[in-house]
Amino acid sequence: MTIDSIDRKILTATQGGLPLTAQPYAEVAVWLGLDEAEVVGRIKAMMDRGVIRRIAVAPNHYALGMVANGMSVWDVEDGVSEELGALVGALEFVSHCYLRPRALPEWPYNLFAMLHGSTRDEVEDHRAEVVAILGDACRSNDILYSTRILKKTGMRLTKGR
Repeated sequence: MTIDSIDRKILTATQGGLPLTAQPYAEVAVWLGLDEAEVVGRIKAMMDRGVIRRIAVAPNHYALGMVANGMSVWDVEDGVSEELGALVGALEFVSHCYLRPRALPEWPYNLFAMLHGSTRDEVEDHRAEVVAILGDACRSNDILYSTRILKKTGMRLTKGR
């Protein structure tokens, strides 16, 4: 998969995030000396080709008052893990939820869900909600609480690549 020099400029200009303005694509166009429609069209084309997978907000949960965040891990029966994972992922207090292969015998967990709340008690209440959803299909679970936020970044382009 290749990109041309204009696509590379758009990716480089936006890799740190879109500007927080009413018309972010128009501002990117101004930065690059392009027309807004060209920027939008090229981003859409890159998404259609799979160069860009998604455009999403990556909030700072601490700044939003959600300071008791925990990555919950669940050992869920494989036959129902996708269906149940979708239910967990749809919960308002879950920012991301995904399936991963187990690393037996040390790591039996296959479902991961980041739970957010303003206190650990609130997150534990959320955890109980997930337990209720998973029911007997869940054999065990654990939670790893965040102690600080790490800088979230996507792919970064370097010069010449």
